[in-house]
Parts: sequence; C-alpha cells; structure tokens
Amino acid sequence: MLRATFLGLAIWGAIHPMAYFIAWFAEHGISLSGLIEAWHTNNATSGLTWDLTIAAIALTVWIIATARKASDRTLLWAIPATFCIGVSCGLPLFLYLSTRPRA
Repeated sequence: MLRATFLGLAIWGAIHPMAYFIAWFAEHGISLSGLIEAWHTNNATSGLTWDLTIAAIALTVWIIATARKASDRTLLWAIPATFCIGVSCGLPLFLYLSTRPRA
C-alpha cells in the first residue's frame, strides 16, 4: 500500500504542476528565460524557487548516496524526474523505487 501511495504521488507530482507550466507556455510562448524570470517575480516566488532548488540538490545527493550504497542504478531515474519535472515527482518516485522488494 505504501509503494502504491508513492507511485500515485509521483504521478500526481508529474501531472498537476505540469498543467500549470503548459498553461504558462501557452500564454507566454516557450521561453525558458521568461519562465525563470517569472519564478523571480517577487520575494515570495524567489523564496519558493530557492527552497525547491535546495531541496532538489539535497534529494540528488541522497539519491546518489543511496544508489551507490545499494548498488542500484535504477534509483538514478529520480534525478531527471526531479530536474525535468520537479521535486513533487522526483521525491515520491525515489521513494517508490527504493522501497521495491529486492531479490
């Protein structure tokens, strides 16, 4: 049940935030520099951007350390999920992958 929860959160964390990004791109065009500028519109959004950036870096360090210790390269899939989609997908994906039964 816990693994199913992690998988559900990873899927939700991929789809829900992406809907907002797609809407933003539809309104403003595909502009990475414009998106980054929007992330720093005010102090609140800058704070949230830095909060998520630091969390993503910490998660990446944790993923790499865990993958090395467990000799499990499949855990590394959570890194591109974190940086290409978001922490809301990468963290639950990592938890889903790291809690799978081992042979």
